Amino acid sequence: MNTKASSGIIRLAVAFAASAVLAGCTATDTRRSTGETVDDAAITARVKAELIGNDTTKARQIEVETYRGVVQLNGFVDSDAARDEATQVARSASGVTGVQNNLHIKREEADASRTAGRVVDDATLTARVKAALTDNPQTAARRINVTTYGGVVQLSGFVNSDEEKRKAGDVAGGVSGVQKVRNDLQVKPAAQDG
Repeated sequence: MNTKASSGIIRLAVAFAASAVLAGCTATDTRRSTGETVDDAAITARVKAELIGNDTTKARQIEVETYRGVVQLNGFVDSDAARDEATQVARSASGVTGVQNNLHIKREEADASRTAGRVVDDATLTARVKAALTDNPQTAARRINVTTYGGVVQLSGFVNSDEEKRKAGDVAGGVSGVQKVRNDLQVKPAAQDG
């Protein structure tokens, strides 16, 4: 092959590879760009750091998820004050465009009877729900957080559609031992133009 033809093929291959890489970095309505993913990770880290430094919030009780600047707070906390403070902390973090507070207050009667066995049961139930979600073809590839307290399962995170949210709730509710499902999954916010 002559050098001119070879050079043209190389340029074409490089152009094709570059367009493929750029296409992989482009955001869609349900997929973040690389930059958005990095920005969301930084926001999550800032919110978690602020929760750790706050006397009212117990950071170990609160899971933080961020998608396109929208922060989702998930888990079970001790009081309304902790729930409200977590919202204020998240809102004040740089880069946050919205806060979805899915924190639930622990029932006092459940705390009084909370034994080591109940903690183990909740951990086992969480694992069983995660396994059921993984085994289901409609929910297997989704990033769904599962937290259990007193037999109540919370589903949180971001999914692509209302149908995916509904299906995850159905799958979790079908696991033996689940007393109640709090389906706090949120449909991913669309990319903003501009």
